[in-house]
Amino acid sequence: MHLLSLGILAHVDAGKTSLTERLLHTAGVIDEIGSVDAGSTTTDTLALERQRGITIKSAVVSFPLDGVTVNLIDTPGHPDFIAEVERVLGVLDGAVLVVSAVEGVQAQTRVLMRTLRRLRIPTLIFVNKIDRPGADGDAVLAQMGRSLSVPLVPTGEAVALGVPTARFVPGLGPAALDVLADHDDDLLAAHLDGGLSSARVRTALAAQTRRTLVHPVYFGSALTGAGVPELNAGIERLLPPADGDPAGPFSATVFKVERGPAGEKVAYARIFSGTLRVRDRVPFGGEGDGGGEDAGPDGRGTDGGLRGASAEGRVEGRPSDVRDAGRVTHGRDGGPVAVRGADVAVEGAGPDGHAAGRAARRRPEGRVTGLSVFENGTDLRRDSAGAGRIVKVWGLGGVRIGDALGQPGRAYTHHFAPPTLETVVVPGPGADRRSLHLALTQLAEQDPLIGVRHDELRGETSVSLYGEVQKEVIQATLAEEYGLDVGFRETTTLCIERPVGTGHAVEFNKKDANPFLATVGLRIQPAPPGSGVRFRLEVELGSMPYAFFKAVEDTVRETLGQGLHGWRIPDCTVTMTHSGYSPRQSHAHQGFDKSMSSTGYDFRCLTPLVLAEALRRAGTRVHEPVHRFRLQAPVDALGALLPVLARLGAVPETTGAAGAVCVLEGTVPAARVHELEQRLPGLTRGEGELETAFDHYAPVARGTVPERPRTDHNPLNRKEYLLNVTRRVGD
Repeated sequence: MHLLSLGILAHVDAGKTSLTERLLHTAGVIDEIGSVDAGSTTTDTLALERQRGITIKSAVVSFPLDGVTVNLIDTPGHPDFIAEVERVLGVLDGAVLVVSAVEGVQAQTRVLMRTLRRLRIPTLIFVNKIDRPGADGDAVLAQMGRSLSVPLVPTGEAVALGVPTARFVPGLGPAALDVLADHDDDLLAAHLDGGLSSARVRTALAAQTRRTLVHPVYFGSALTGAGVPELNAGIERLLPPADGDPAGPFSATVFKVERGPAGEKVAYARIFSGTLRVRDRVPFGGEGDGGGEDAGPDGRGTDGGLRGASAEGRVEGRPSDVRDAGRVTHGRDGGPVAVRGADVAVEGAGPDGHAAGRAARRRPEGRVTGLSVFENGTDLRRDSAGAGRIVKVWGLGGVRIGDALGQPGRAYTHHFAPPTLETVVVPGPGADRRSLHLALTQLAEQDPLIGVRHDELRGETSVSLYGEVQKEVIQATLAEEYGLDVGFRETTTLCIERPVGTGHAVEFNKKDANPFLATVGLRIQPAPPGSGVRFRLEVELGSMPYAFFKAVEDTVRETLGQGLHGWRIPDCTVTMTHSGYSPRQSHAHQGFDKSMSSTGYDFRCLTPLVLAEALRRAGTRVHEPVHRFRLQAPVDALGALLPVLARLGAVPETTGAAGAVCVLEGTVPAARVHELEQRLPGLTRGEGELETAFDHYAPVARGTVPERPRTDHNPLNRKEYLLNVTRRVGD
C-alpha cells in the first residue's frame, strides 16, 4: 500500500481540527467524532489545547484509504504558532488548505497558500462550514481567485447553503475545463473537437494537481460530513504518494521534538529513503558542524561556510595550493598569512589541518532504543520502518528540530518570517532562576524560534515571540508542566542591524596590544536581505589547522548576534583576510606549553575584537520590522482613521470602496500594530477589521534609534572585554 504524508493547514477557526476528526471517522479509525469545544479531539492532546480550544502543537495521526495509508499532520491555525507549520512543510507530500465558507480568505490563508506554492506542495482546498448561516460558496470561490491568485478547479458545487442539509454535488463543469486547458494544449484541442472523455479530464486534473499547476476545490462541512467522502477520494487520486527506496541509504528529517514521561527526548521524523531499525546507530545533525537548523543537504550551512576538512584539501575544485591566486604576505612563523585576490570557500584543510578537519566533520551519533509508526489512529511500536513513514524515535539524546538523520537529505529552511517581538520572563514568588532557565531551554528544544536569550550580567532571560497569545501559552506551560509561576515585562519589538558599508580590521600575533597567540583579519560587507551570513576566505588553506578556521567562523556567527546597537545582523559577508598562529611548542623532555602555542581559545577570544572593529568601521543601521495591513472600515470613519494611521507611521498604499465599506491596504511599523488594534474599535464604532502580517524590515526613521542591552563581554569596549576574558590586559 502506498504512503502519503498529508498536512492540514488553515487560518484559525476555519475548522481544520474538526475536519481531521471527520476524516478519521469516515475512515473508520474513530467511532465518535471529537469536539474542539469539548476538548475531546484526537489530535489536540495537550491539556492547554483542550482548555483553549486551539491547536498549539502539530500532531500526527494515520488513517487508511482504499489504496493509500495517510499520515495526517494537523497543524496550528493561529499565526502565533506559525513556526509549528513551518517545520511540517518540509516533510509533506501534499496538503489540504481549509477555508471557511463564512469568513472566507483570511490573512493566514494567503500566507499559507503563497508558501505552499513556493515549495510546490500539491494542495487541495476544502471550503468548510457550508452548513453555517452566512455561507456563500460562489463568493468565497471568487474571493479565492482574487486574493490567492492561483488556478482553481471547482470539483463540484455546494447547494442549500446555510442550513444543516447543505450538501456538495460533485462534477467538473466548464470552468474547470477552462482552467485545465490553460495548461494542456492537447486537452484544449480535444475539447474543441468534442472528443474529450471524462477519464481524460480526470487524468489531466491529477497530473496538473501533482505538478502544482492547479488546485482542486471541494465544498463541505466537517460538522455534518458533507463533501468529505469526495475530499477523501481527491486525497487518494490527486495527491502524489511518497517516493523513496526502503533499500536505499537511510535518510530522514526531524520536524518535531518532545519530552516523554521520563523526560527522555522523542524525535518525530519523516523517512525519505532507506529503513530505520531499533538498535541502529544513527548519525544526526548536519555535516561539518553538527548541522541543526542551518544545515543544508550537503551538510553545509545554508548561508555558506566551512564544510569540514578532507585529506586532499580541495577548494571547490581547485588545487589545495592556492598561492597563484594571490600574493602571500607572511609566512607560518607565528605571523599572518594572507592570499590577496583569492575568493574561496573552504572544503578542506591544508597539510597541518586535515586531522582536525576530520574531527570537526564528525557528526554526533545515537543508538535507536525505540521506534513507533502511525497506523489506524494510533502509534504502534515496531522494530523497523521504511521510506515514506513518519516515525517516533527514542534514543537520540542530542537531536534537534531540523536535524538530518543518516545521510543529509532535504535542507531545513525557514519559510515564514522570524518572530518580531521579545519579552523578558520574570520569575514569580518561589520560582528559581536556574529552574526557569532549564525549563525555557527545554521549551526551546520543541520550538527553537522562541530564541531563549540569557543575560548573565542582569540575571534576565528573554524569549522571542510571534504574538501575545504565544506569551500566554508559554506562561501556562511553565505553570502546568514545570510548576513555575512567571510573569512578563512589556513586549518589545525585535529589530535587526545591517552593515552600511565595508569595514576591515586585523590584529597580528605577538604585535601591538594583542594578548592572544593568533592573527585574525576580517572584512565585513553588506549582503542582500535574506541571503544570510556568508563566511569566506582570502587566506592560504594550509596556513593553519582547520580547527582554528572553524573557531573563527563559529565565533563570527555568534558575535553577529549582537551588532553595534545590540541587535542581530542576519545578512552580511565576512571574509577572513589574514590568519596566523604559533605552532605547537614544547621544552625539551617536557610536555606541550600552552603559553608558547596557539589554541582555539586564542582565536575564539580575538575574533570578537577584530569583528567589532570591522563593524565599527563599516557602520550599521538599525532596521525595524514592518507589517503589511489590510483594514476594512465604514466609509464615514475614514476621516478619523487617516490621521491616526499617519501618527502611527502607517502608510496607506491603496484605497477601495464598496458601498458603505472602504478597504485600506498599506504598511505599518510592527511596534505600532498593537496600538492600532486597540484604537480601531473606537474609531470605527466596532465595525473595523484589521489583518496584519510581517512584510519586511525598514530603517528606523522616527524617534531615537532603539538599543538592545548586550549579553556578551562587549568587544566594543576593548578594556572591559579583555578584563572579562583574560588577565593579560593590553594598555
